[in-house]
Amino acid sequence: MNPHATGPTADTAATYLTALHERLTGDGCTVTLPHWNDHPVVAAGRSDRKIRWFGTKAELFVYAAAVPEIDIATLGEFTAWAMRHAKSLRGGIPGVRNAALVLPALVSTRVRPEAAQWAAQDARILDTTLISRPLTVECAPGAVRTTMYRGRTLWGGMFTNHVLEKAARYFP
Repeated sequence: MNPHATGPTADTAATYLTALHERLTGDGCTVTLPHWNDHPVVAAGRSDRKIRWFGTKAELFVYAAAVPEIDIATLGEFTAWAMRHAKSLRGGIPGVRNAALVLPALVSTRVRPEAAQWAAQDARILDTTLISRPLTVECAPGAVRTTMYRGRTLWGGMFTNHVLEKAARYFP
């Protein structure tokens, strides 16, 4: 999906993003294809409301792009972009029975260990209204390794199981 990369690396990432698009669509997400830094992005959104959340609506935004290599700077930049993009799309009044959760994922055959550690370290919060769990997806022929923070958070903690279930479905 990256117009600037060719060969097995780009093909593997493109195949992964195509399958992700299908999983998101199959789960009822609305999928669009914006661009970030000349990279096509698979962007999806959905909202859910459950009684156990006391009627709060949880909006989930998923962003995924293929890059030649994932490092901390690139993952941080993509996470910040995804959170700003999600903030511009979210509905309702922030914080009033309305939570926004973001899964920004970069896909590559080369993931620097420090980038995977950064993703697994903690969730990121923007303006106390959005919480993201960045992901690195290392895909090589026959193997995929996904890294993200799987712990609880103070803000948005009641949505932890929901977001982890969706992440497991979308990023197996």
